[in-house]
This record gives sequence, C-alpha cells and structure tokens, in this order.
Amino acid sequence: MKKLMKAAAALALVLTAGCSTQQSAETPAEEPVEEAVTVRVGSLKGPTSLGLLNMMDRAERNETEGTYEFNIVTAADEMAANVVQGNVDIALVPANLASVLYKKTEGKVTVIDINTLGVLYCVSADDSITGVKDLAGKTVVTTGQGTTPEFSLRYLLKEYGVEDCNIEFKSEATEVVIALQQDPSLIAVLPQPFATAAQIKNETLKANFALGDAWDELNNGSRMVTGVTIVRNDFLAEHPGAVNKFLHDHFGSVDASKDVDATAELAVKYGIVEAAPVAKKALPNCALVCLTGEEMKTALSGYLQVLFDADPASVGGALPEDGFYYVQ
Repeated sequence: MKKLMKAAAALALVLTAGCSTQQSAETPAEEPVEEAVTVRVGSLKGPTSLGLLNMMDRAERNETEGTYEFNIVTAADEMAANVVQGNVDIALVPANLASVLYKKTEGKVTVIDINTLGVLYCVSADDSITGVKDLAGKTVVTTGQGTTPEFSLRYLLKEYGVEDCNIEFKSEATEVVIALQQDPSLIAVLPQPFATAAQIKNETLKANFALGDAWDELNNGSRMVTGVTIVRNDFLAEHPGAVNKFLHDHFGSVDASKDVDATAELAVKYGIVEAAPVAKKALPNCALVCLTGEEMKTALSGYLQVLFDADPASVGGALPEDGFYYVQ
C-alpha cells in the first residue's frame, strides 16, 4: 500500500498536467530519481496499436523518455494471459477485458488511460443498411468474441430492438476482411483500420454506419470505449517514474499520429496493415486518444456500467471499485 501511495504521488505529476487530447507538451516537475528499467509493453494488433507506432519508432532511435520492449499479439486471450502471468508491465487491452482482469487478479491492475474510443464500423455492399435496425434478420461477421466488439454490438442490437440478428465470429479482423473478399454479400462489423482495408480491397463495400454514432444517438450519458491502458500494480509500486514516462511518451505518440502520412508508413513497418494507403485512409477515423483522470473515469465507468447492465460477465461479474481508476 505504501508503495502504491508513492506511485500515486509520482503519477499525479502526469495527471495534473492532463494527459488528454488537449494536453500541452510541458515538461512535468522534476521527479525522484529511480533505477532505469525496460518497460514491457503489450498491445493488440489493431487500432490500439496505432497510437503506439510513433512511440515504438522513437524508442528504436532512443528518443523516448522511457525504455521499452514492445509485444503486439493478435488475440485478446493471449494478452490477458501475459498480464496475469506477469509477462508484460503495461498493456493496451479492450475496455471490458481490463475490468475482467481487475476481477481475475483481485484488483492487481490499474487503468491509467483510455487509448481508443469508438472505432467499430458496419461494412457491406448493401446500401439499404444505414443503422442498427437494418441488421434485423441478417447475419453479421465480426471479431472480438468475448471482448468489446461483441458486447458493444449485442448491446446496440438490444437497445434498438433487434432480436433476430445472427453473429458469426472470426478469430481476428484480417479473417473478416478475407471473408468479405470471398463473399461481398456479407455484412461485417470491423474496427479501423480493417474496415478501411476491406473497402480498399473491394470498392463495392462501404462503411454503412459507425457503431459509435449509433451509441451516441441513445443519449445514455456513456461513451463507447474501445481500448484502455492498464499497469500491473506491482510494477506501478516499484517503478512509478517509468509509468510517468510512459504516459508522456504515449501522449506524444498519439499527438504525432496527426501526421497521417508518416504514421501510415509506420503501420506497415510494424505489421498492423499491409499497405500504407489503408492506414492513411483509416487513421482519421481511429479515435486515438490519451485520456486520463476524471475524464477517463467518467467515460470508462459509464461504458462499463452499460456492459454490466447488459451482461455482468462481460466485465468480470462485477463493476470495478474506484481503485481501478487512476484519478488524482
């Protein structure tokens, strides 16, 4: 507990500065010196990793505040295992998975920022599909079974009164893109940049609607949150300065992603997409952010409440306690 209190004091420097989409790039007050450490950062292949690309590139050139080792995987369950087993120190994970891990580890992880807002899109060649209600009687192919995409889609179907939509799952988004290539009559729900990749590969496909827009139209006070960043509390207690540096580097990376051309090239370099034009077209729709503090807590807690009301198992059976959110 004492170690976590010391970590809180160090990280408060970051949160006071306001690491968000409006945060300035000012250097925080001088921190206590701690032993240098290489931070093991895990992320999922997809939109959450896009916000890390400039950080990864800068780290290779020793231009980041911290020192990092990055590991990008394709499956959420693999990332969850890495967190539980202590194979990563900081992880970018689906929003609901963070809550599940909080429960599974008995409160041994803390969320430090929201890294991605709503990035899910309905993609098809059917011009008649303009909203959630139009999915009635249809089959939708998607990814993310047991994580954010599934629960968000099921919540929207329920709220819009759609009871007869069949959902088929693929293990990763690239498989959904391939399925759309093979059968353009399919309807898919995909995150960016994969939604854009599918359209580039087949010009008959279009983004029918954004699930985030459909969510906002419900006016329930919450926001659709795709990804968050968590830290193992053991690591936070031992290396609060390293977490501080990560937050600065993460915000800088998200801010640098506004240079779409350069970030698109990095997306190819690090294997997120196959071609830069895909990333270049998708990046403006990827909702990359670095939201912390009360702003993070309000957005994320509201989203988790919606998921809990729909299916308690989606957030681990119970909503996280206040200690889950790093707020000063």
